[in-house]
Amino acid sequence: MQKKNDVFPIELAVHPLEKNSFAPFGDIIFADPARMRFINNGTTKRYHDLCQVEIYGKAASILINIFRGTGFSLPLDITMVERHPYGSQAFFPLDQRPFLVVVAQDNNDAPQTPQAFLAQPGQGINYRSNTWHHPLLALDKTTDFLVMDRKGPENNLEEYFYDTTYRISNFNCYRRVIRNQWKNGQ
Repeated sequence: MQKKNDVFPIELAVHPLEKNSFAPFGDIIFADPARMRFINNGTTKRYHDLCQVEIYGKAASILINIFRGTGFSLPLDITMVERHPYGSQAFFPLDQRPFLVVVAQDNNDAPQTPQAFLAQPGQGINYRSNTWHHPLLALDKTTDFLVMDRKGPENNLEEYFYDTTYRISNFNCYRRVIRNQWKNGQ
């Protein structure tokens, strides 16, 4: 017998990725003019200290990786999330492409209902340690991401599989604006 939620997934709204709404989960990474300073005799703009990097555990260090994410299309079912107890994890697309961010608040070591955000071109994110999130969700086509992650001997991955299926069927008006920019070559 199928579960009712397998037949009728719960629809998730997608929200724009904004500082205040994403703050409980981590940082938004972008070329923030308030954090810009000139370096190299004025020939380079440095956008300084854009996120809080966290690493914990024995012999922990920071890794810089490139992840190549397969593009997802809609509808998209969310059935699981993961978290990293020993460090933050940052994602920044190397192409000027949007991507989907799905996170959940913690409730006694279990994630609550997921929340979805649409990152605009030029935005990246940094998940705080222990933040429940869906694995990388590139949109429409394969996209490369610069990823900052933690290296160390401890197991830094916990996964949780929901009893309920959550579905993202559309990206509302924010998606239409982005699609028009792609079609116009911007």
